[in-house]
Amino acid sequence: MKIRLLPLLFLFLVSVLTAQNNLDFKLFELPDVIFKQIETPEDYAAAYELRIKQPIDHTDPAKGHFYQRAFLSHRGFDRPTVMATEGYNRGGNRIYELTDIVDGNQIDIEHRYFGESIPENPDYKHLNLEQATADLHHINRIFRKLYTGKWLSTGISKGGQTTIFYRYLYPQDVDVSVPYVAPLNLSLEDERIYDWLEKAGTEECRTDIERVQRTILENREEALTLLRWYARGAKLDFNYLTFEQAFEYAVLEYPFSFFQWGSDCAKIPAADADFEEILGHFMDVSGIAFFSDRDVAYFGSHYYQAGTQMGYYGYEAAPFKDLLKALPNDKNPSAVFMPDGKPPVFNGELPNKVAKWLKTDGNNFIYIYGKNDTWSATGVPPSEKTNSLWVVMEGKSHGDARIKNMTAEEKQRVEEKLEEWLGDDFEIR
Repeated sequence: MKIRLLPLLFLFLVSVLTAQNNLDFKLFELPDVIFKQIETPEDYAAAYELRIKQPIDHTDPAKGHFYQRAFLSHRGFDRPTVMATEGYNRGGNRIYELTDIVDGNQIDIEHRYFGESIPENPDYKHLNLEQATADLHHINRIFRKLYTGKWLSTGISKGGQTTIFYRYLYPQDVDVSVPYVAPLNLSLEDERIYDWLEKAGTEECRTDIERVQRTILENREEALTLLRWYARGAKLDFNYLTFEQAFEYAVLEYPFSFFQWGSDCAKIPAADADFEEILGHFMDVSGIAFFSDRDVAYFGSHYYQAGTQMGYYGYEAAPFKDLLKALPNDKNPSAVFMPDGKPPVFNGELPNKVAKWLKTDGNNFIYIYGKNDTWSATGVPPSEKTNSLWVVMEGKSHGDARIKNMTAEEKQRVEEKLEEWLGDDFEIR
C-alpha cells in the first residue's frame, strides 16, 4: 500500500511545484509588483509577500510613489479572488474566513500610511478615502491579469469601512462585498452612539456601568496613584494627553469598550467590592494605555482619517460634570486625537453620499454585525430597495460577529447569497 502511494505523492508534489513556478513566472510579468515567497498556508499552492508601487497622489503621479505591502495566497487561477481591505497595518499573512468559504485566492492589503506602507516624509493630505480606494483599484487592475474569475472584497471594522467606500468609488471592481462590524459614521461626533448606549444591555447593567465610572472618579487620588504605578511598569508616557486627562478619557471610554468587546454584565464587581477589584475590572475593559503616547501615535493615521473624513464619536460629559477636572465638562470631549494636536477639520460629504447610495444602489453586500457591539449604532441600516443581506447576530460583539459563529439558518442565508451572486458554476465547498 505504501509503495502504491509514493507515485501519487510524487505527482501531487510535482503539480504543486509546477503551479508555484507558473505563478512565479506570471508575477514577474506584472507591472509595479515586487514579490518574495513566504510560508504557504495549509490547502494553498503558494504564498507571497508583495510590495506594490503606488502613486502618493493618484491624480498627480509626478509627486512620487511608495510601496504598499500586501500578501497573496494562491489556490488556483480558476478560483474566485478575495481582496481583504485592511483598515490598519498588516504585519503578516492571514486567511479570512470568507476566503476559505469560497475556496478562493486572497490578496490581503495593508492600508496606505499604516505599517510599512508609508511614503518618506508623508503628507497627511494624501491620506483620504479617494486615494486609499484608488490604491485598491490599482491592485485590482494588476491582478485581474492573473485572476479572471469572480472577485470579492471583505474587511473587519475599519477594514470593513474600507470595503464599503471601495465599492462605492469603484462599483465594478468586485462582484460581492462583505464588510464585518463596519460603522458608517456620518459626523465627527456621531450622536447615534449615545442613543445606542442609553438602551444597551439591561437597565441594571447600565446602572452598574455608571456606578463603576463614578466610583473610580470619586476615588480619584487612590485610582491615580495605582494607575501611575501601572503606567511606570508598562513604560507608558503621557505627553499628548496629561496623565489626568488620559485617566478621565479612560473612564468615559469604559461603557463604549464594555459593549464593543462583549464584556459580561454579571462580572461587574459589586458596589461593596474592594476598590482595587473595581479598578482591575475597569483596566480589563477600558484601561489607560489606549490614551498613552504609544497608542495615540500608533493610531495616528486612523485618527487623522476619523477627524477629517470618516467620522468617529465623543463622550457624554454631562453625567460626570461634577467629577471631571482635567477634561471640559461644558462640551463632549472628542475621541479623535489628531497627529499634530490641532483640532480636526471634518468634511462628511463622502460618507453621507455613500449612505444615500447604499439605500438604493448598494447591491450584492453582505453586512455582518453583532447586536451587542457598540459600533452597530452607526452600522449601515437595512434597505428593502437593494438585494443585499444583513445579518445582525444575537449576543455577539465586535470580536465574535463572524460567519463561523452564526446559527445554521444565518450561515445558510449567507451561503445562498454567495452562490447566487458568484454565478451558476459556483458552489460552496
